[in-house]
Amino acid sequence: MSAAATKHLIRQAVERLVADVPAIGKLKLVVRLELAARGGDAPIWRVEVPGPKIERDPAGDARVDVIVQRQQFNTLAVEGGLREWARAYEKGHVRISGDSAVIKLMANVFERHLSRTRG
Repeated sequence: MSAAATKHLIRQAVERLVADVPAIGKLKLVVRLELAARGGDAPIWRVEVPGPKIERDPAGDARVDVIVQRQQFNTLAVEGGLREWARAYEKGHVRISGDSAVIKLMANVFERHLSRTRG
């Protein structure tokens, strides 16, 4: 897949998540996104919100690192809302690390949103 197509998928994924949870679109945050693939080279993307601003960059200023298998990411970007991303995380398909305060804040926002939408 070309870099332009990947950038479009990343934008689509971010926009879907912000549509589900508008509060995350207001966070000033840089995420390092690694799209792991079989056979080696895993492209790394710098994703900045609000925006999103997306670049193929090692994202040395990222506060959160997200690693997703490329095939899983492709599906989530096109079809996944917050609930699907949460399931993928619970199953270990999405790994998140970095600044624990930021991760805790985001987890609280996501959990509150999921709690409201369950009923």
